[in-house]
Parts: sequence; C-alpha cells; structure tokens
Amino acid sequence: MPNTLTGRFLILTIVFVMLAEVLIFVPSVARFREDYLLSRLERAQIASLALLADDMIDQALEAELLQNAEVYNVVLVRDQVRSLALSSPIPEQISATYDLRDVSAFGLMQDALRTMLRGDDRIIRIIGEPVREGGELIEVTMDAGPLRAAMIEYGLRILALSAVISAVTALLLILAVRRLMVKPIRGVVDAMQSYAAAPEDARRIIEPSARVVELHDAEMALRSLQTQLTGALRQKERLAQLGGAVAKISHDLRNVLTTAQLFADRIEGSTDPTVARMAPKLLGSISRAISICESTLAFGRAEEPPPQLARIALSDLVEDVLEGERLAAGGTDISFTADMPATLVVRADPEQLYRVLSNLVRNARQAMMATGTDGTITVGAEETEADWRIRIADTGPGLPRKAREHLFQPFQSASKRGTGLGLTIASELVRGHGGSLSLVGTGDAGTRFEIRLPKTVVALDAAQ
Repeated sequence: MPNTLTGRFLILTIVFVMLAEVLIFVPSVARFREDYLLSRLERAQIASLALLADDMIDQALEAELLQNAEVYNVVLVRDQVRSLALSSPIPEQISATYDLRDVSAFGLMQDALRTMLRGDDRIIRIIGEPVREGGELIEVTMDAGPLRAAMIEYGLRILALSAVISAVTALLLILAVRRLMVKPIRGVVDAMQSYAAAPEDARRIIEPSARVVELHDAEMALRSLQTQLTGALRQKERLAQLGGAVAKISHDLRNVLTTAQLFADRIEGSTDPTVARMAPKLLGSISRAISICESTLAFGRAEEPPPQLARIALSDLVEDVLEGERLAAGGTDISFTADMPATLVVRADPEQLYRVLSNLVRNARQAMMATGTDGTITVGAEETEADWRIRIADTGPGLPRKAREHLFQPFQSASKRGTGLGLTIASELVRGHGGSLSLVGTGDAGTRFEIRLPKTVVALDAAQ
C-alpha cells in the first residue's frame, strides 16, 4: 500500500492535515486557557459584589462564593484602593503569576504550553481587568490543576476532531486521485502492456483520452512512439522478406554473371584495339557485380564483412568509377572530373571503397539527369596528419527536404526509381573502415559529401 500512488497520497494527506492541526492546536489551547482564566476572573468579580452589597457576610457564605468562583482569594482595586474582597486559606505558596491585561499572542501560547507540560504550578495568581468597569484591577489566586485538566481535555477533543477531519479529507482525496490520476495512469499502463503483446498490430496503438493536460501529453508522446515503432517493425519485416528474396535472386544472378565472365575472358584475347581496351573494364565490372551478389545478404540480415585493408592508388580507383558513370551519362552535358594528387595512396578495402564512391557519384548523376540539370561532378581528395578526406561534389539541384530528414536511412530515396539503399550501404561501409560519411552542404548550388578515413589502426580496430 505505501508503494502505490494512492497509498502515498493517503499518508501525505494525513501528515499534512495533522501538521496543519498542530499549527492550529497551540493557538486554540492558548485561547481556551485565556477564556478559562477570564471566566474565573468574572466569577470572582461577581462573587465580590455580594461583599460590596453587604459588608458583613458570614464565613460559610464567603466560602461558598469562593468555591463557586473556584478561587482562593479575590483582590479588587477600586478608586486607587486595593482591598481583599474575599479570602480563604491558601494550601501552598503561589508558584506563578500571570497578568492578562497586556500579554502578546506569543506569550499566551508560551504560558499555555508551560501549563500543559508542567504539573508543578499548583497555586497561581491571575491578574486582569474587571468587566463592566468594575474597578481598575482584579486579582485572584487559584489551583492550576483543574485548569490543566480542562486544557488537556480540550486538546484531546481537538486531536480527535483532527483525526476525523484527516480521515474524511484523505478519503475524499483518495477518491479524487483514483478518479483523476490513478485510473488514467492505469489505462496508459494497460495500453502499453497490450501494445507490447503485439507491437505490429496498429489497432493496439493508444488513443489519447485523458482530460488532464500532463496525462494527455504523455498519451500523445506514447502514441507517437508506438506509431514510429510499428512502422519500424513493419520495415524490418519487409527487410527480412527482402533478404530471403534477394538470396534467391543473388544465387541465380551470380550464375548468369559467372557465365558472362567466361565470355568476357574470351573477348579479352581479341586483337581489336577498342575491344582490348574495354575488355579489362568489362571484366572488372562483372567481377564486382559477382562480389556484390555474394555479399548482398550482408544488408538486412548481417553486417558487412570487415574491410580487407590494403594500400591503393586513389586516382586509379576514382578514374574507374568516373569512367563507368561517363558511359551511363551518355550524351548529356554532365562532366566528371577528378581533383587529387596522382600519387595519393590510401589504406582501404578497394572493392568497398569503389562501392562507396560509385553509389555517391551515381546518386549525383541520376539526380542531375532526372531534373535535366547540366553541370559537373567532382571527386576530390586530400591527406592530413590524421586521415584521408575524399569529397564528392556536384552542381545539381540539391537534396530535397525529405531526403535530408531521412539521410542514410534505408528505403528513403529522393528519386521515385531509387531503392534508397545507396547512401545506407555507403555509410555502413565507411563506418566499417572506422571513418565517417557526412553531408557537408546542399542547396541550389549543388551537394557535397565528405568521406573521412582514419590513418590510425587503433581507430580501425575499434570501429570493427
């Protein structure tokens, strides 16, 4: 019970109500004590009127008057004259004197606490002002025992009333909390548990219904999270299905490419200069296609294999990429240039780096061809003390906003014909080298990507 929200509200309600009652208790008891003492002074004044009416009263009547007033002595000051109006033997010495004529609220509370906590003030003197201008001063001596007993009884009644108020308040608060907070929270928990049982079922996504603003915001956030998660699960399911289909296609396509490679080997021996020049490039393209088929299942089912690092001449690799894209560009006015030192050597997996550059350059070429934009695609590179930096820049139309929001996510292509896997594969391959692929900028002036490949082997090992 204490660990539940209702239980904690109950405990806090009782504590706060009792604290409030304690703050009220002391002033209430002090006021009760003051009224009690003033009533004794008033009774004593009324008793003294009998003496003023008749100077000669017998001792029995005097004792009865003092007993009714519950005092031992009554002293009146009238017309600047102090006189002992009524008197009887005092059993003990006076232990304390309290003047009610000019006392602060704090003093009244202090005297009340002293009276309740100390039981040794047996005989006390009380000084006050007579009622109805019956004199300048009235003074009585009385036993503090009945006063203390009356104060304790009054305090117990206040505590009992406080307990009843606390119980009623706690009950009302519990009902309100259960209605306004616990029930909606339980609804959110039930919705989460129901969704967790079948997250792919869109019918289990929570429908916000809480009237409390904070709970409604929580339900809206949960709904957004569940919607995104359901979409991600469906996409992963499609990726798994795609993996099975691609496995079958890859097997048959590899066989076809292997046959094409055998024919290309025969063509390589041709004496035609043009065929002799193109045959190696054809063989290289077919070999890369076979390699891609064999590792297609790496995406969606497993990670890309670790890169086989080697020192390669970057300009030769870039020229192979640009040569293939020039052929694909056909008769368009798109030009391809390489801007890097001819002697620049990088340490990377040649096949994986070729795939990265090919995907980036192909994306730029396809975007420019789709919009009919003429311009230049440039692959540049430089070397620093920490890494190699390769830049792929174009003067095309720039990436649309949707493509920038889902950059490097699979199946989020900016082109209707694209699969949306090019940048995803390129980013994963670069990360396998311990490097990074980032979008430097895009706009009307074109788009620029940058690849950073670290030189340190420690960074490569950590990335793998």
